[in-house]
Amino acid sequence: MKRTAVTVALVWGTLVCAALVAGPLALRDRLPDPLATHWDSAGPDSAMSFDTSLVPSLIIWGVAWVLLIVAAAHGGVLERQGGRAAWWGFLFGGSVFALGVSGSILLANLDAADWRQAALPGWMIPAVLGAAIAAGALSGFLGRGGPDRPVGPEDAPTMRLRPGQRAVWAGRATNPWMLSLSMAMLLAGVISVGFLVLGTPVGEAVWAVLLPLLPLALIVSLVSDIRVRVSPDGLRVGFGPFSWPAFRVPTEKIAWAAAERHNPLEVGGWGVRGLPGTGRLAVMVRGGECLVVRRADGGRLIVSVDDAERAAALLNAYAAETAAA
Repeated sequence: MKRTAVTVALVWGTLVCAALVAGPLALRDRLPDPLATHWDSAGPDSAMSFDTSLVPSLIIWGVAWVLLIVAAAHGGVLERQGGRAAWWGFLFGGSVFALGVSGSILLANLDAADWRQAALPGWMIPAVLGAAIAAGALSGFLGRGGPDRPVGPEDAPTMRLRPGQRAVWAGRATNPWMLSLSMAMLLAGVISVGFLVLGTPVGEAVWAVLLPLLPLALIVSLVSDIRVRVSPDGLRVGFGPFSWPAFRVPTEKIAWAAAERHNPLEVGGWGVRGLPGTGRLAVMVRGGECLVVRRADGGRLIVSVDDAERAAALLNAYAAETAAA
């Protein structure tokens, strides 16, 4: 499955890149130079030269394409049905979106004497979005494969504790890319504040855009490093280098736990997905090994953490003691 997915992605992605270049080149004699590339309610408001206009769509699609190939080859995204559906959906839905954006720009500029005369039909943007969503949904449905084998209590690891014995397990998961991103956003936010304090024109122009990066950088830094602790009291998940803020799942609310492999695409992305107390919550720092806790009320908690099997075994031991008490 992995080899097939990577091969399809390589071939399809190459064809999409070729189409993003071949289409404009084939119509070059019918296009103004520069081309209108952005519209507001009054009409086109910015333009790029013909050669430059090829770059944005290639970069956007190229980055997504490479990430999808890497995810299929190394991230284990295809191991589960949800990951397979999301991967195929993003591959074909993303390509349709990239081709649709490029095609809509070409259509708007076609046979226009000047870029200021380029007219973008009002139905074009909804049509592109609708086509991309439809293509993503259909390809995800067709590529999802068979259902995953359900993980049950019989798959839960166990650990035998001597009477009266108490043990504590601590683990963590870190995403260096997310941490680097948070540092970059923090630096950009600080620089924007500096420009604003100095009263420079650039400060007035960019502060409204860059200043929100400060709280966003804090949030990203918190979810890029988590600390997990299993004790007789249950499970504790803390965020950031100081393991705060944190939330807990008491032992009496845990039915059983297991170690599974999950990918961020299966739960909607990186970070925290869902809210504590809603029944379903995922704390996804990186793909791969995860601690999965089944709650007594039927809810499920997924936490990406190293050495998840040992954590699950200790949780099961304490949950069994609590249930027998």
